[in-house]
Amino acid sequence: MVFRRVISILGDRILGDKIQRDIKGFGLAGLLAATGLVGCQPQADDKSEVDSSLESSPITDSSDSDVSIADEQTQANTSLATPKIQPTLDKIRDSGEIVLGHRDASIPFSYIATDPTQPVGYAIDLQRTIVEAIKKELDMPNLKVTYRLTTSQNRIEELQDGSVDLSCDSTSNKPERQKQVDFSVGFFVTKARILTHADAEIANFKDLKGKKVVTTDGTSSQDYLQAMYGKKDSNINLSVAPDHQEAFLMLENNRVDAMVLDDVLLLSKKANARHPDDWKIVGDSRVSEIYGCLLRQGDGDFKAVVDNALKAEYATGNIEALYDKWFMQPIPPKNLNLNFPMSDDLKTLIDNPHDKAGVMNRPETVE
Repeated sequence: MVFRRVISILGDRILGDKIQRDIKGFGLAGLLAATGLVGCQPQADDKSEVDSSLESSPITDSSDSDVSIADEQTQANTSLATPKIQPTLDKIRDSGEIVLGHRDASIPFSYIATDPTQPVGYAIDLQRTIVEAIKKELDMPNLKVTYRLTTSQNRIEELQDGSVDLSCDSTSNKPERQKQVDFSVGFFVTKARILTHADAEIANFKDLKGKKVVTTDGTSSQDYLQAMYGKKDSNINLSVAPDHQEAFLMLENNRVDAMVLDDVLLLSKKANARHPDDWKIVGDSRVSEIYGCLLRQGDGDFKAVVDNALKAEYATGNIEALYDKWFMQPIPPKNLNLNFPMSDDLKTLIDNPHDKAGVMNRPETVE
């Protein structure tokens, strides 16, 4: 602990606060290298990082040594101070700008159709409604709106460090995430399911035993698969892809047997495939997930504006037209219709909006 404190002080004095914040992701080893106390291997380029993230490996229990290494990394990371962010409404007022997080391929919630600077989707439209409420709250009709691309890996960090002020996409409200960020009232309810070849002998999650499976890194589906298979000798080979599109490409190219993700996201991949009839969606995960917008933790004034804007959409019935636009009508860029009627669970959420986490029921066992 004393050694780590010395390194932290060196980081403050030698590198300065700004650079120290920039290297917070490097952990203790990175800080040692940056101060010249030890050598540091060059970082892999983006391609090699992506390639390594897609390697399949059996799910096994973590060893004690793995846990200790993770603990060391966590302690080293927390020694680097996180910059304090002012209340979001004050930040927006002072800067004259709001920065909105978005995804690139989370169809139909938040994605790029044609213009990379203007994301579209069901969640993006709700986000724009929230922005209009913020403009009124701050009396700033000319508020500048900036979009910033995020991923399932960095969406929470981008919010915590102030890079993003609000993010509405396909992020599930989960108890563990509530320890890091706050959520708005929910705007969608989903379940994890399986996308596989139409002729595959896969009908439910128990059929994934002995199969190669892919999901997207940092998602609830990854957590579900770990909960379901991680403690058993199930011989499942799980790969994690950096985004939904890469995951589907792995399935399409026969590198895996099945893809596990939220049902509506799988439906969008099936609908946009070259040959949609070549694929089927099966399985019941017994997990209800609720999507909500991400906000910085403990910012009650900002959360009140966000929640009230969403509740107003629900109370006026505007949400029904918006849902119809993105789930029951042709959508860009290919003008495909997902034909995904509003579920009873979502209707209940709209009638009684809340910011509680979704429910993960006990996963089915693998014999």
